[in-house]
Amino acid sequence: MRHGRHALAWRATRDRWEVLVSEVMLHQTQVPRVEGVWEEFIARFPTPDAMADAGPGAVIEAWGRLGYPRRARRLWEAAVRIADDGWPDDLTALPGVGRYTAQAVRAQADAADLPAIEVNTRRVLERVEGRRLTQREAEAAMVKVGAPMVGRDRLLALMDVGALVCRPYEPKCAECPLETRCATRGPFVDGVTPRRQAPFEGSFRQERGIVLARLRTGPTPTALLDAKALKSLVADGLATIAGDTARLP
Repeated sequence: MRHGRHALAWRATRDRWEVLVSEVMLHQTQVPRVEGVWEEFIARFPTPDAMADAGPGAVIEAWGRLGYPRRARRLWEAAVRIADDGWPDDLTALPGVGRYTAQAVRAQADAADLPAIEVNTRRVLERVEGRRLTQREAEAAMVKVGAPMVGRDRLLALMDVGALVCRPYEPKCAECPLETRCATRGPFVDGVTPRRQAPFEGSFRQERGIVLARLRTGPTPTALLDAKALKSLVADGLATIAGDTARLP
């Protein structure tokens, strides 16, 4: 795609670890927020060994306000697995790595001709096909719609079409390179309006974020923290409690 997001820092690398970190960060997080932290994060944890040695608390601290901090914990667990045993043949064997992430990493870092379906590519493909698609159907559609591109080029091109043109609520159909092939040409598939994400303000996610932000400054008396949010962070391995003090793990 001629007008794609080619300047994104992580698109200049073919390093498996760097690509994996970018994919984990981008899951459920907007690109501009990841742009602000990816390079510094990679500089701090340039290899799986470096992250494994740093410990989960350091990774959660460096994660900052990216959101969904369980991703940081799982990324550290994946780093430990890689540091101990090397990269598995099937990347879904790594903690926190599902089918999309595994195939996206392989496509970008290993030049594997694998389709990878995330929210933007799925939206493009379902609009072009004019119906909801199963995972396997979406992967087959990606190969067909993206031809003659393969692997990394196909993934990034369709991802950028979804992010920049085929947007959830106000698609720019007149600017879309797939307009003449699209069965939908609009925001709705099967008459269903795209769902909006629940507001963050006032949510339990926000309360967890407030507690975690406080813990990043250092050990904190539990009496100063929301008890329910702290309990859920402990359950997720994102915090520990010793006596009346909470801290990062």
